Amino acid sequence: MKKVSIVILNWNGCKMLQTFLPSVVQYSMNEEVEVCVADNGSDDNSIDMLQREFPMVRIIKLDKNYGFAEGYNRALKEVDAEYVVLLNSDVEVTKNWLTPLISFMDEELDVAACQPKILSYANKDSFEHAGAAGGYIDYYGYPFCRGRIFDKVEKDLGQYDEIQSIFWATGAALCIRLADFNEVGGFDGRFFAHMEEIDLCWRLRSRGLNIVCIPQSVVYHVGGATLNKENPRKTYLNFRNNLLMLYKNSSFEDIDSVMRIRYWLDRLAMAQFFLKGDIQNAKAIYKARCDYHKLRPDFLNDRKDNLQKTSVRIIPEQIKSSILWEFYAKRTKRFSQLSDFK
Repeated sequence: MKKVSIVILNWNGCKMLQTFLPSVVQYSMNEEVEVCVADNGSDDNSIDMLQREFPMVRIIKLDKNYGFAEGYNRALKEVDAEYVVLLNSDVEVTKNWLTPLISFMDEELDVAACQPKILSYANKDSFEHAGAAGGYIDYYGYPFCRGRIFDKVEKDLGQYDEIQSIFWATGAALCIRLADFNEVGGFDGRFFAHMEEIDLCWRLRSRGLNIVCIPQSVVYHVGGATLNKENPRKTYLNFRNNLLMLYKNSSFEDIDSVMRIRYWLDRLAMAQFFLKGDIQNAKAIYKARCDYHKLRPDFLNDRKDNLQKTSVRIIPEQIKSSILWEFYAKRTKRFSQLSDFK
């Protein structure tokens, strides 16, 4: 049994692996740490390249593309380690990046998962969109981060360098106890991709386990390597999965008001795309809402199970207001300006 397994999910990402895997091998591998690439049925030459250029890396072969969520679920069934680190293939790690994460987790047994500080590979003095210095959500399910609210990304000036409890840790670089991952059922494979790590962390937090960001560990993330920011497929998955996540995890007291307001907020998002002439993304939101209603009965048992196992009713890292209102109406552009966290 290894202390740590770093698992990189790959699908036709040969060039990404060639670029970023060397830093992972150089700064991570030892007798207690293995590096694995779980291949999601690639049809490029990823496997041949790995066998030729990275013989020290363990390859986990999956028979087809299961997406991010189910791909990792299946890959982690092949792993025997105390901790697993889920790492995107477009992440450059730094010297000793792993030590602060594992040392903290060893000391704090109520912490189920953590993430490093995520900076931009292209602009290394700025936070990266996916994760930054730790994730939060608002009352209506909109995610944001220390260092990033919507498309407003802050420069890293050391303002978020304290270890901090967060609502969700990014799937781009997620360190988690394998036992806790399995105990709460892992990722929801039906999500395919997007929102699965927030859904996972919501289950962990609601059951009394903590999630933290440890900024003493730093990595650089390219981001957007799989789908462009406003790709209709990405828009569809984000909206559909976000609604499903809210249905699965929102309390009995909150669910009706949350979904009532989300109905109008999603219509507003559709209208904005229409006004920009982006008909495909507007249609993607409409389809996401239609499919949410079709799929919702399949998630009823998950909702009942989650609520039954909930021991923490109020999670401090979920603000009870709207981040949309804070950002657009109150002109709050930085996390440190949010009244909930001052």
